[in-house]
Amino acid sequence: MTNIIPQKLKKGDKVMILAPARGLKIIGQDVRQIATDRLNSLGLEVVFAPNTTDENWDYMGSSSIEKRVEDIHTAFKDKSIKAIFTVIGGFNSNQLLKYLDYDLIKQNPKIFCGFSDITAISNAIRAKTNMIVYYGPHYSTLGMKLGCDYTFEHMIKMLMDNGEDNIEPSQIWSDDLWFLNQDKREFEANEGHWIINDGSAEGIIEGGNLCTYNLLLGTSFRHSFKEDTILFIEDTEATPLQDFERDLQALIYQEDFKYVKAIVIGRFQKGSKITKEGLEFVIHTKKELKDIPVIANVDFGHTSPILTIPLGGYARLQNGRLIIKG
Repeated sequence: MTNIIPQKLKKGDKVMILAPARGLKIIGQDVRQIATDRLNSLGLEVVFAPNTTDENWDYMGSSSIEKRVEDIHTAFKDKSIKAIFTVIGGFNSNQLLKYLDYDLIKQNPKIFCGFSDITAISNAIRAKTNMIVYYGPHYSTLGMKLGCDYTFEHMIKMLMDNGEDNIEPSQIWSDDLWFLNQDKREFEANEGHWIINDGSAEGIIEGGNLCTYNLLLGTSFRHSFKEDTILFIEDTEATPLQDFERDLQALIYQEDFKYVKAIVIGRFQKGSKITKEGLEFVIHTKKELKDIPVIANVDFGHTSPILTIPLGGYARLQNGRLIIKG
């Protein structure tokens, strides 16, 4: 099946914000204003889906399946909407998968961008439509007052320019609670990509947040690896080395893992306590990974800044250097 590639954004386009996981209420007014201003600076108009309001907030910090599905359908059905950004991640996006109208989505391809728990929806859309989706910033991510330049620059390359990105690691990074004090940030120097296994490979990009991605194993909502694949994975501070290892092993056990030609791992949060040495130990104990390139500490995941990665796009990895297209 041929990839469906959504049209790039241009000045004058309208983008819709929706909340498939946690609700809008979790995002402060200052963050909303900064995020909206950033998108407006590109000439984009920002609108919110009908059910993406502060009032839609339940015991899960979310809203009903029906309301979240309705917002997704509204966004794809509306011809004036050219891109969809998720508010933030969460824990319950996988509730929606069997209720989505994938024919509607396929007939109305457009940019769909988010990360973390949104992995479930993005991969379901890929599996059912073969549309390229984007593992990139949430609407809330764009609400960082400081430290967002790299994220914004690479989002523009992927969503507005020609979709080609010759990756240079960010100069600085942060794992602070930026939303608590926008003017008091903690940044540190980035040591660049960790080359765990050297080598070269190229192929189709698949993946996302590993623990969420693995919720899709054995279902029709995961896009099978059917050709040379470059697997992009990352995880949160709630995932220590032991959990990361067994989640990775579960994926390795899948029959189609034989098509994985390289692994690109996003930067770990400090709370995970995963070090380069610990990760090297895990990777080097797995004979299935012995002969494939593996790099880590790449700018995506739950630290900032982050890249915008096209799931279903193309990646080339050569001696730690990374190029993506989508």
